[in-house]
Amino acid sequence: MPLPLFSKTLSFQGYDIEQARLEYALLSQSTVEEIEDRKAAIVAHHITHNPFYSSITQSNEWDSLPILTKRDLQQPLEKRITPGYKKLFKGKTSGSSGHPFYFAKDKYAHAITWAAFFNAYNEHDINLDKDYQARFYGIPLSGKSRYIELLKDYVSQRKRFPIFNLNEEVLEYFIDRFKKSPFQYINGYTSSILLLAQYCINNNQVLKNLCPTLKACIVTSEMLFPDDRISLEKGLGIPIINEYGASEVGLIAMENSNNLFVLNSNNLFIEVVDDNNKSVRPGQTGRILITDLYNKAHPMIRYEIGDIGSVETHSSGKLILKQLQGRTSDVARLPSGKVVPGLTFYYVTKSIINTDSDILEFIVIQTTPSEFEIHYVSKNELSDSLKSDIQRSMDEYLEPGLSVIFTKKEFLDRSTRGKLKQFISNVHSI
Repeated sequence: MPLPLFSKTLSFQGYDIEQARLEYALLSQSTVEEIEDRKAAIVAHHITHNPFYSSITQSNEWDSLPILTKRDLQQPLEKRITPGYKKLFKGKTSGSSGHPFYFAKDKYAHAITWAAFFNAYNEHDINLDKDYQARFYGIPLSGKSRYIELLKDYVSQRKRFPIFNLNEEVLEYFIDRFKKSPFQYINGYTSSILLLAQYCINNNQVLKNLCPTLKACIVTSEMLFPDDRISLEKGLGIPIINEYGASEVGLIAMENSNNLFVLNSNNLFIEVVDDNNKSVRPGQTGRILITDLYNKAHPMIRYEIGDIGSVETHSSGKLILKQLQGRTSDVARLPSGKVVPGLTFYYVTKSIINTDSDILEFIVIQTTPSEFEIHYVSKNELSDSLKSDIQRSMDEYLEPGLSVIFTKKEFLDRSTRGKLKQFISNVHSI
């Protein structure tokens, strides 16, 4: 039986994970009044004790509070930390939105963050202390940071599968590791795990049959499309669980055992606003704002995470993420002046490209208002008929006159962290 090194390491570093897990369990019973009290308390704390936050607002009315953007936080971290907080967890966002910044949490707030993950994973019979994880993430190729990540992998009971090159030879090696190792679950970027699943399908294999100890697969950091879920379930042979989070605030939402995308309303307050910064109706799409109700070292109040989605209350009484449509920065501006979510292009082309199982993955890049490039990984070139189908689909669902250039690639460029952006726009105005 593996030792609970992860919890012990957190405790050794000064994170009171045991107390945090006890408190987090009680938070699920919070009343509306108690949540409102925590919102008021974190605002009052930062207005009183944090010079950065008190310089931008003195209001105690929630709807009058400023919305913090990533750009607002791109200033030296020491200017944003509440005086008196010395022992901190510090990190840096991935910069997938184009606005990376450093952030900090007091140690108890970070412990609460981990308590949220422990709780959500436990619902799927996954023990973060003991279960062996197959981790599909990037990793620094050299230097101190690489060894830090490897140490984290060791204490967290996980084996890392680097994802910067996922050709057939690499995927075959991955399959061999699954045959030899008692992995309990898979965790990582959607697009990379999807390639593994597609490799299994193409070779008439089911990963669960090769590694019987597998219980579940948790995908995160990238969009999970319905047809991709089907492919993942077919190739892996285990439940697929969608997770939504961010390094600066932790777990935002995770699918539960009833397939509801439940919001983490225990230590976070999550709201959705329109372009005028007004709260939208339940189920209506808008910009997602996150408030960390426990972070006293650094204000994360009405923080615009950079994503578009909708929230509503399920009949069970749980607050759920109804839709997650991608990043606010991932929009396409067309010659007519029309502005559409970039994922529209991905959906339109994906439905057609999926008719050709030879296509492993692709991205859509807008180079000018009327010109797009589709980079794809495949053994063969796209047929002329498929190219024509995609062109007609874009004319019909978007607007006529858009041109598409198709480029076959050996692999797709990912970020330094291994993430794959399905849509990229190089157009900022028309």
